[in-house]
Amino acid sequence: MANKEDRSTHYKEGSLTLAGTVMLGTGVMIGAGIFALTGQMAQMTGALFPLAFLAAAVIVSFSAYSYIKISNAYPSAGGIGMYLHKAYGDRLPTAFNALLMYFSMVIAQSFLARTFGSYTMQLFGGDQSGMMVPILGVSLILAAFLINLSGNRLIQGVASFIGVLKIVGILVIGLVGVWIADSISVDFTSPGEAGTFSNFLGATALGILAFKGFTTITNSGSEVKDPKRNVGRAIVISIAACVVIYSLVGFAVASNLSLAEIIKTQDYSLAAAARPALGEYGVWFTVAIAMMATAGGILASIFAVSRMLAMLTEMKLVPHRHFGMPGSIQKHTLVYTVVLGLILTAFFDLSRIAALGIVFYLIMDIAIHWGVLRYLREDIKANRWVPATAILLDLLALGGFVWVKLNTDPFVIGVAVVTMIVIAVAEQIFLKRSAASEQPGNQESHHHH
Repeated sequence: MANKEDRSTHYKEGSLTLAGTVMLGTGVMIGAGIFALTGQMAQMTGALFPLAFLAAAVIVSFSAYSYIKISNAYPSAGGIGMYLHKAYGDRLPTAFNALLMYFSMVIAQSFLARTFGSYTMQLFGGDQSGMMVPILGVSLILAAFLINLSGNRLIQGVASFIGVLKIVGILVIGLVGVWIADSISVDFTSPGEAGTFSNFLGATALGILAFKGFTTITNSGSEVKDPKRNVGRAIVISIAACVVIYSLVGFAVASNLSLAEIIKTQDYSLAAAARPALGEYGVWFTVAIAMMATAGGILASIFAVSRMLAMLTEMKLVPHRHFGMPGSIQKHTLVYTVVLGLILTAFFDLSRIAALGIVFYLIMDIAIHWGVLRYLREDIKANRWVPATAILLDLLALGGFVWVKLNTDPFVIGVAVVTMIVIAVAEQIFLKRSAASEQPGNQESHHHH
């Protein structure tokens, strides 16, 4: 670390404890999902939305198997990028899927940023002009960017502090909400028109967004102490913690608001649920927790994402321009990540941001499991049927979600498809060029054909 201008990336090994790792994971998971997705899932599947959370947890648990197996075999700071590379080599699938993961994480940041805006505006009676939510979101991303420039230690400190406060806060919201509710029974008898199977699958797909933070843990693989034991443990603990917390909050919201109210307030339904139960103080408390959760989530995710892009750059899987900036590649990728996040936050609404994120994420997830099935099974001693089940479940959720969106908001599916085509074409050209510029006889690119 003596030479600050050195352009490679620096990571400290063993700098994350098990508790710290769980905090990073739950930090991303609990940040986004619960505050903004609750309302959107209710809109899609009606009163069944707490069940959609559980269905999502099941799918994510199957997914986690592949990640845990790979990370035990090769703990690396690149996480997903490395995993894809192990399976597909220096070829298009690696670069394409790694970039999908990258975009889905950038999208998650914008999602958090807008959620931050929607909740914060509840303190001022809502956002009449429609301008304040993006403005608040953008300023939050910029603040997180500045903290990220100041280093790893600080991030872990801030993230674990916020993480503890937030989880305690959300538990309080859930417990108090359930305790105050007239009856714990959720009314499953009136699913309304939204009760179709594809709608339930669509809501489940959204629910997966609320758990996908566990991949942040694999991204910090090489920094975890004793990664072979702790990465897997951290993932299991994080998913379990989220299931408990989400179920509580889901029931609390469902028992304090009617479906129509949940849908009407979908961007800030937790604050809305606190109002009848706890009055204005409850709203303030909920908003404060939401602000912390989303801010903490953005901190953790900007950190993980810029890191992943840095790694792809070093593996020569994505083009890189310094644009005259000083500092290491990781600092530059941080800048690109933030700029992309700002654009999304400014121009897309919450449900569209979530839709893009889930489509990209599920496709990438399927690619990881396929890589395990097709190429890595022997190396990492993985069972055959778990990744196979994960692929099926992912396809089900993705299919249901895309179907619902095609009927309600085809524009966003169009954006997703166009983006993927652009990524694929651009990457194909870049990989061809970089292969041509290196002399033939490179053994890495041959061993999979």
